[in-house]
Amino acid sequence: MPARAEEVLESIAANVVRLRTVRGYTQEVLAEHAGLDLRYLQRVERAKVNLSVAVLVQLADALEVAPGRLFRPASLPPARRGRPPARRSPAARPNTISRR
Repeated sequence: MPARAEEVLESIAANVVRLRTVRGYTQEVLAEHAGLDLRYLQRVERAKVNLSVAVLVQLADALEVAPGRLFRPASLPPARRGRPPARRSPAARPNTISRR
């Protein structure tokens, strides 16, 4: 893929992530609103997929912006490896039963 195309995909990815977080959407919520598979959206947000115009429009509509906003120059933050820390609710904690 040409370097310029990679730059554009990174800008789209960074803008999708920024707009999603500003609106308080999780990846799951945005994927559902845009009618996309969650794994596909994750690849979009990592600039690992060459999206179609139709997908750009779906994302823009779900984010309530004009499609052109996704093309604004932006950069992705450095990737953090591994899973994010799990949030554990009291109900999710395992029962501690002493066995004798």
